[in-house]
Amino acid sequence: MFRISLVPFLCVGVFSVALSQPASAQKPRARELGLAALIGGAPGTLDAITDVAGVEVGHTTLMSGDGPLVRGKGPVRTGVTVVHPRGKTNVDPVFGAWFTLNGNGEMTGTTWLEESGILEGPVAITNTHSVGIVRDAILLWQVSRPGLQPWGLPVVAETYDGGLNDINGFHVKPEHVLAALDGASTGHVPEGNVGGGTGMICHQFKGGIGTASRVLRPEDGGYTVGVLVQCNYGARENLAVAGVPVGREIADLLPCQTLDVPSEWPGRRCGDPAPFRREDDDADRGSIIVVVATDAPLLPHQLKRVATRVALGVGRMGGLGGNSSGDIFLAFSTANQKTSGAEGLPRVEMLPNARINPLFAATVQATEEAILNALLAADTMTGVNGARVYALPHDRLLATMRKYGR
Repeated sequence: MFRISLVPFLCVGVFSVALSQPASAQKPRARELGLAALIGGAPGTLDAITDVAGVEVGHTTLMSGDGPLVRGKGPVRTGVTVVHPRGKTNVDPVFGAWFTLNGNGEMTGTTWLEESGILEGPVAITNTHSVGIVRDAILLWQVSRPGLQPWGLPVVAETYDGGLNDINGFHVKPEHVLAALDGASTGHVPEGNVGGGTGMICHQFKGGIGTASRVLRPEDGGYTVGVLVQCNYGARENLAVAGVPVGREIADLLPCQTLDVPSEWPGRRCGDPAPFRREDDDADRGSIIVVVATDAPLLPHQLKRVATRVALGVGRMGGLGGNSSGDIFLAFSTANQKTSGAEGLPRVEMLPNARINPLFAATVQATEEAILNALLAADTMTGVNGARVYALPHDRLLATMRKYGR
């Protein structure tokens, strides 16, 4: 039987509804551990993408089964995450743009986003083989809601979770997408092994969903930048936190197998005392999807500039945009309302380019921390064929930071 949960962690179908999960139920985040200050900038109240007023996030998390892979049955470690730029009840589009650092991945709807500069509807993130069903479910949701246009080109992105999940079992169904869309909320955003990030791996630790925000100084406009990531990329040896080479210091705890069956990581059994091998860590594999929200009045071409700066935050954490990685980023602004209608001449505001640097810095900082928050929140997971991926150990991380005087 599937356990289906979503933010705000309500259960679908005949199960009961629980409207929130307290933040204290999660592990300490970068801010609580003193690491956000090392990254720089001032986090918002929630230190999340939902610090941008109106933004709502929803997850559906699918987890069931253990042991050898049986296609269509499991083990299942997957889900879907959605971001509503103005909330699920507000049909007003936003200005938006996207950028790809390395294109071995998918984000649908970007042709029209690039052409029009307008993001219409939610953004969803899931696993590689569920993009189509998630896109179709968003359309089903959109065409049934008053005020939304009766057609659409939904934006759906993906990262690959086949190392832990029965990805070819196609377990994400329309009802899971609809539940995430309808259950999305403002406020606290659960991180780690949730939603589309359930089965993801980051720098060969357990990854998933992470979020963070930065608030600019009043003299820079006081604007908010919020970031949400689904991180599933990176080699261990490249992992850095605030410039400290954490991956080289914590070189063990690599993905491994608990069963003598084929898996994504051949040859390494959990508990194997064999020394670290270069071939265990020789590729920047996987992908990362990043969504940036801001209330700063930016036009589409400026949002494109913001989206490109995400790559710097990924790079600071140790991402290289490797050949097999899909590193795709999207940015939108909730300012400039009601600009897409056919009536009249909308008036828009634009932040001068000469004042955009603080937003670039905030984007880099929030991206770096959002990835770190994903790693800090995730729990060790064992999935298909006994494949196991370990969580980043907080105590060893902090010891490493102290070792380097941070």
